[in-house]
Amino acid sequence: MAELFLTQRLGLVRLAFLLVGDQETAEDIVQDAFAALHRRWSRLTHHDRVLPYLRASVLNGCRMVHRRRSIMSRFTGERQTPFRSAEAATLLGETRREVSEAVRALPRRQREAVVLRYYLDLSEAEIAEAMGISRGTVKSTVFRALKALTVKLEGKR
Repeated sequence: MAELFLTQRLGLVRLAFLLVGDQETAEDIVQDAFAALHRRWSRLTHHDRVLPYLRASVLNGCRMVHRRRSIMSRFTGERQTPFRSAEAATLLGETRREVSEAVRALPRRQREAVVLRYYLDLSEAEIAEAMGISRGTVKSTVFRALKALTVKLEGKR
């Protein structure tokens, strides 16, 4: 379990960061996923299936954060935007920032599929398992997401 944490934590935090937009929340989501895995460790029969479980757990954590933010925005009337330090904004660079914002503007399912496909380089089968959808749905979702990104990013040039 400790080796899994050391080897996979950073990648999972990056995944969560791309989906929720702030580092602290991303770290909390990943920590919660590892804590849940730790609680279930003795009952697991297929330890080779742990990484897909963690990815799905992180995706579900990100979904919960988005639901909470949506509910809060209904009550407060303002949309919560993730805080990004000056250092982080500088590191992203203008082009990466535009792409990051365009990906963040995608609908949740499309955003998740694109991040899993092009950031984590997962296969369609792995994405389908992590998201709980069919491989065909993964294909069509990624296609629609890429089409939307192309339209949005070409419109800025």
